[in-house]
Order: sequence, then C-alpha cells, then structure tokens
Amino acid sequence: MSHRKPNVSDCVLCKRELPLTFHHVIPKLVQKRRWVKELHTATQLQEGIWVCKPCHSAIHRFIEHADLAREYHTVGRLLSHEELGKFVRWSQKQRRPKKVRRKRNG
Repeated sequence: MSHRKPNVSDCVLCKRELPLTFHHVIPKLVQKRRWVKELHTATQLQEGIWVCKPCHSAIHRFIEHADLAREYHTVGRLLSHEELGKFVRWSQKQRRPKKVRRKRNG
C-alpha cells in the first residue's frame, strides 16, 4: 500500500472507523540491515498498511522490529500473532469513541 492516505477510514486490523496511521510492514529501523535486504525486495520495504492508533501501538507493544521484518510483514501474519490477535478481537468489540480529540493549531 502507498503512503497516501486511503479513501477508506477503517483500520485494516480491527475494521473500526477511526483516524488512521501508516504502519511500515518492514520497520524503517531495520530496513538497512543486510539480512532484511536479502529477505525483502526494495518494493516490499516501502509497503505498509493503514491502521488505527490503538492497533498501531499494539503492533509495536507486542512484536519486536526484527520479528516484524522476519515473520509478521502481512496482515494475515500480524493477526496470527497470539497477543496481537487477542488485542484485535477485543478491540473489534469496543465502541467507537463518540468524539475524537484533535490537536488545535496554534
């Protein structure tokens, strides 16, 4: 997926309609490592998914960067992770916040 914000506003993991953030499926912190370059193409290194902030935080809370690059670089594989999958299933049951806080300019 591209870095350009999608037309849809649903998180690809929990399917809730929340503000989205871009998650690089191969974390930028490990992209320069030799084993990562050997494992993935240049195009794959730029790919990402649009997820809500809670799911994005959960991805990085439960899975190390190297493991994301090595093993969990697709939506299906992310959902197969025991702790992240459990979080996503719980998250799907939560109500959408009534009011989304936005930062004020100025």
